[in-house]
Parts: sequence; structure tokens; C-alpha cells
Amino acid sequence: MNQKNEYQQRVFSTAELVKQIGMMNVLAISGGRVHSVVNDEGETVEVQLPVSHGYRVAITLGFMDTWIVRREFVRAGKVFVKGVVEDVYFTEVGEVAYKASCYVNVPFGEKESA
Repeated sequence: MNQKNEYQQRVFSTAELVKQIGMMNVLAISGGRVHSVVNDEGETVEVQLPVSHGYRVAITLGFMDTWIVRREFVRAGKVFVKGVVEDVYFTEVGEVAYKASCYVNVPFGEKESA
């Protein structure tokens, strides 16, 4: 699965990110489903946690070694970014990812701080 987006393509370990999020949070967000997006060399550049009803949480590594967490909605092959929180430290990535997964009644976006 090779996908390009406007965010930087920094390489990281999927297993390390899942540890930082916490397995219980991954189970709560996506039921344990973790999809890695890889670059041409086969290295992970994004992790997607499918939520429900076309929503997913996408996580990439930012320039300053902090995480970028996005709430995305996918319909008919088009991706709509519904909210982004940048500069998320590894100690907070689980909480922020969980908040991003609560698409029904929890606001999520750029105006929030991690």
C-alpha cells in the first residue's frame, strides 16, 4: 500500500508506535487493526487505524520527532481530513489518537493543543 500525502514522509517503526499508543487504546480505537503505509523502500511512513463508518486515525512522524495525528474520512476513494493535531509527544499519542477516533461527538482539530 503506497500512498502519498502532503505530510513529510519520515520513517518509523510500527511496533514502537503501537507500544507508545498502548495496546488497549489500539483495541479501543480499531479493534486491533493496524495498517502500515510504506514508502518505495518498504519502510513505514504512516500508520492507519480504521475506526468505523469510513473514519480512520492516521499517524505520521513529524519533523521534530513528534507525532502528527489526523482524523480522516474516506468515501469513494477520496480522503477528507476532518482534523489534525501536530506536535504530539510520545507520552500523549495514545490519548490524542483515542480522541481522534471519537468522531461522533468529540471535536478534534488544529486549534487544540496536545
